[in-house]
Amino acid sequence: MELSVINLRHFEYGHLPDGFRELLVDVHADAYADAMDDPFNQRFPWFVDHWSGREGFTCVVAYDEGEPTGFAYGAPLAPGREWWRSTGYRPKDGRSSTYAVSEVMVRPRWRKRGISERLHGALLKERTEDLAVLLVDVTHPKVRALYESWGYTGVGEQQPFADSPVFAVMVKDLRAPCGTSTRPES
Repeated sequence: MELSVINLRHFEYGHLPDGFRELLVDVHADAYADAMDDPFNQRFPWFVDHWSGREGFTCVVAYDEGEPTGFAYGAPLAPGREWWRSTGYRPKDGRSSTYAVSEVMVRPRWRKRGISERLHGALLKERTEDLAVLLVDVTHPKVRALYESWGYTGVGEQQPFADSPVFAVMVKDLRAPCGTSTRPES
């Protein structure tokens, strides 16, 4: 398959175009086509509404000649509501402002081209928080290894909803200089 130029477009809370929700839902339906019988995956439109309605929400969508190929989105977490708190993890130096990376997904046809890493990097590039946090299904060790290669460290597990998978809680220090360890302090 010939490689194409992937363009990234940034979106934020309060400035979402018409059809934005449907775009994310459609990409999700393609990315999870083999798992759409799962009630948790069927609730994705609710998650889009929840996250996109939060002040500070940002999203990056990748396009291949106008066709959406994937996206990444998230929002800052309120102090005291950070996902890592339930794990016993304590950030070094008390720095704890946290940006939650809620979703990173790429449609099957465009996988294995580095698009997810580009989306993730673009999503976090301008963040001012101390930490990024995300959840990874514990039954997906390759995905966890990918996030570890991007500087995340697992700090525990949680099941945020009764019908959700158990997730590994992963944290990345956004203030760590390039080439330094991001291992959390216990």
